[in-house]
Amino acid sequence: MTMENLDPEMVDLLPSLARHCPPAAVIDKHIYSPWLEGRLQAFLSKHHVDTLVVTGGETDVCVLATVLGAIDLGYRVVLVTDALCSSSDTTHDALLTVYHQRFAQQVETVEMETILSSWT
Repeated sequence: MTMENLDPEMVDLLPSLARHCPPAAVIDKHIYSPWLEGRLQAFLSKHHVDTLVVTGGETDVCVLATVLGAIDLGYRVVLVTDALCSSSDTTHDALLTVYHQRFAQQVETVEMETILSSWT
């Protein structure tokens, strides 16, 4: 699947999310890792961000690339476990186990309710 062959609506933000832009920023990526293209890192540095709250699709692919890169770059990583999904339940579950057990020192795992209650 390539951008040239997709209906642009397939990659647009849902209206319920788009209404938050601005003030929220949208930084598109074209590969698994958001770090290699440089736009995300530049944005975070410019805004003095030190903590990332990570949600997303493909727990075992894009989310994994995001989390590992964030750890390497020294960010505090908060992974919202009930705001993740994957096309493979087996590898999704396996990665949640890895995040909980192997990366427990580098990654905080929480549920969305914890995030929402701390922001109010």
